[in-house]
Amino acid sequence: MTKTLDRGRILILETGSLTTRIGYLRDNRKVFIRTLNHSAYKIASFPKIMDQEAWRRDEVLSVLSEEGISLTDIDIIMARGGLFAPVRTGVYRVNRDMRDVLLTCRDGVHAVNLGPVIADDLADMINEMRDSQKGEPSPFGTCRAYIADAPMSDEMAPECRLGGIPEFPRRAFFHALNSRAAVRLYLDEEERSEEGLHAIVAHLGGGITVTVHRNGEVIDTNNGLGGDGPFTPERAGTCPAFPLVEMCFSGKFTEGEIKRKLVGEGGAVAYFGTSDMGEIIRRANDGAKDEALFLDAFCLGISKHICAGAATLKGKVDVIILTGDLAAYDEITSRIEERVGFLAPVKEYPGEHYFESLSRYGYLILAKEVPIHRYDKNAIVAD
Repeated sequence: MTKTLDRGRILILETGSLTTRIGYLRDNRKVFIRTLNHSAYKIASFPKIMDQEAWRRDEVLSVLSEEGISLTDIDIIMARGGLFAPVRTGVYRVNRDMRDVLLTCRDGVHAVNLGPVIADDLADMINEMRDSQKGEPSPFGTCRAYIADAPMSDEMAPECRLGGIPEFPRRAFFHALNSRAAVRLYLDEEERSEEGLHAIVAHLGGGITVTVHRNGEVIDTNNGLGGDGPFTPERAGTCPAFPLVEMCFSGKFTEGEIKRKLVGEGGAVAYFGTSDMGEIIRRANDGAKDEALFLDAFCLGISKHICAGAATLKGKVDVIILTGDLAAYDEITSRIEERVGFLAPVKEYPGEHYFESLSRYGYLILAKEVPIHRYDKNAIVAD
């Protein structure tokens, strides 16, 4: 990282369904990372996800106090992006339009919506403290909140966007932040530019998304939260249309119950009552035939979508990248590589590289070396 990116104090926030992850860097050195685990009972006490805003903000303030970090010791806040459209990959400052969409959950309901709103709240608090001369001014000026590589980032090629009927266009919903971070890890390792790079990235976790990267843009992907793609530890993936329609009209299930079958109670949960792929692998290794079959089918489904991505690139694939928490299991990555290795070399970058990616973007912002997009909730296409 160049010297221009070494100065500044960055707060990083990630809000999950049952967790809040908080990180702080000073001059590109990690000071702390804390993960707060919230009880399901506490979360259930809030009627709506966005009702948790004030409580989670106070939790963040408590952690900062415990770590001895004053709000005025923060120059910029980076949050993992929420569910809002239209948006492209890259950096957006949190503005009123973004807050409105996230607070009303207009484009999707998920705890990730809390992060940018809380970040913006904290930025306002920091600026108020500085304006009242309670803290030292920042050399970077006004504190702002930003997001980068939001999940609904849409750069899909026109031919990838078209669905089988006009009512069902294909939509982007993927692990943009980690997928692009994994590509950057590969580029750094190979000492090459993203210009001319054709890559397929499979993020392997509770949700699975397979993305096609061409010249720095993600031109094709599955909707990882919308019932599209391979089945996952807790999602059903793409389902046959007629049986799904029959299930919807059977009178046996409510709309909410069917959606939970597709997301939350599908995949390994439906077969074995657990989403723990480590446990599935252990059972398969101990000779459990059902778990062994599931593991093979699981890896086959991912491999099929990777091969489909090669069709989008007309067979010109430089690298296939496996990332996410499940990329740490050789029993998974080896099976996938066996099926897709004929297309291109396979690289593995296990884990979710959210903290590293957000901190990188933060220092690029402070150094004024990255463009800042403006979000418009009423736009037809993203800025």
